[in-house]
Amino acid sequence: MKYILIFAFVLLVYKPVIAQQNTVDNSLLLDYYQTQHYADAYNYLKTAYPEPVTNTKALSQLAYASQMAHKLIDAEGYYTRAYALDSTNIATLFNLGGINVGRGNNLKALVYYKKILLRDSTNFNVFKQLANLSQNLMDTTNYTKYLLKANAINPEEPDVAYDLSALYITTKKYDKAGQVLDIAIKADTDNLVLLKGKAKVSFLQKKYPETIAECTKLVQAEDKQAVIINWLGIAYFNTRQYKLCISTFQMLDLTLQNESTYYYVAMSYKALKDNVNAIDYLSKALVDGISPRVGNYYIEMADSYEQLHKYQSAIVAYQKSTQFKDEPLTFYSLANLYDTELHNNKNALKYYKKYIAAKPEDRQKTYIDYAKSRVTTLAVH
Repeated sequence: MKYILIFAFVLLVYKPVIAQQNTVDNSLLLDYYQTQHYADAYNYLKTAYPEPVTNTKALSQLAYASQMAHKLIDAEGYYTRAYALDSTNIATLFNLGGINVGRGNNLKALVYYKKILLRDSTNFNVFKQLANLSQNLMDTTNYTKYLLKANAINPEEPDVAYDLSALYITTKKYDKAGQVLDIAIKADTDNLVLLKGKAKVSFLQKKYPETIAECTKLVQAEDKQAVIINWLGIAYFNTRQYKLCISTFQMLDLTLQNESTYYYVAMSYKALKDNVNAIDYLSKALVDGISPRVGNYYIEMADSYEQLHKYQSAIVAYQKSTQFKDEPLTFYSLANLYDTELHNNKNALKYYKKYIAAKPEDRQKTYIDYAKSRVTTLAVH
């Protein structure tokens, strides 16, 4: 990109400037650009072309230098003046659009790009930029329209092809998504972004052999993102290649394994008659699939039932909480509920003993002492 810009600069420099007769040291200016001293180039041009600058070529040079020096307000000013002198210059409109995109002025950028379409209705880059701007502005209708236009002009361009395929995927038009990607991939077989898009389409269409082929290429290219490993593992499972399913999911970092991966590994072991590992991974799936806060939810629910004097419902909620969280105070709450509200000595004694056996922390000493005293009292009744 740097060399393209320098080339563009050279073209500007060596075209004669009629209205501005100031002498410009072209070799010095070129050196500034080659060494990326854009601010120096801009300052030099300002001395070479003192105001008022009225020549379009001089304005374009100043605009280019200030743009490369990231002085976007100055650049927009010069390009605007150049456009006022020559409204047919598409390059000027492109630069005005690009500057406003860089400054986040999307609506203003749209105006400039649409002006280009009035002069060039088949300009791929304009439609691509208009699609990007429409997406930024959450304008789904125009985003779709401009993507389709851009893709129709250049179906091999990877960025537009990928974006259009993603749009088709969201509307479940998987065949169209695949067709768009196939054309772009044929032109660029090593494009991993396009290949990942095609793998997603194949997976969503449940074309598992194709998914395996595409994901394998991605993995071989060291693209081992969790989503790709998941597609590949599930595809192996659905084609009954259980050992490959297991080894694929084992490629995932432990922090990325979850209920779904544990399930497929478990069922693969089960299909291979390895029930020990099947049980192990099904247990992991259960643990991962259940929120660690479920026990607390039941405890809070039980407490609310107590406040409403719905003691049987409170007991059920407390007992359910113990299935998820082995909390000593839950046993104490059950014991106290049976003891003071339901006068059920047998169950009160049972849960006081469970509370003590659970070895509650020393900071619960008051509860511990009370539980022990109630065990002594209830044991003789």
